[in-house]
Amino acid sequence: MSASKSQFDFNDRYGVKPARAWIKYAAFFAIVGGGWLIWAGFHHSNPEIRTQLISFITEDPRNPEIRYSLQRKSGSDVVICTLTARDFEKNVVGQIEETIPAGDTYLELTTTIPTRADAVNAGIERCHVTP
Repeated sequence: MSASKSQFDFNDRYGVKPARAWIKYAAFFAIVGGGWLIWAGFHHSNPEIRTQLISFITEDPRNPEIRYSLQRKSGSDVVICTLTARDFEKNVVGQIEETIPAGDTYLELTTTIPTRADAVNAGIERCHVTP
């Protein structure tokens, strides 16, 4: 007997191979998961509507003024934005829905939000395309 085969191994004698079935499943999940990750990245990095708060002014705490930008993919979309004003304790004291008609794809808008109490800040709650 040679020095390298000095130890007896039943797996070699009876043809038992090590179990590596997990490699097929891991490769499948890597391909599917990688494809989903790429799709999700491209899908969520190009939304239908982008909004950005530029500034808000609370000189008159009962009528804060908000300035924001809106960019939409299609100029034919009608967009509804919900704008809110909050007090010192973060309670909503004013909220309006502004309808932006079809037109330019990039807009900068200034809106006044009437409130029921003194507001200290204002923001964009959400914007969505009307069906």
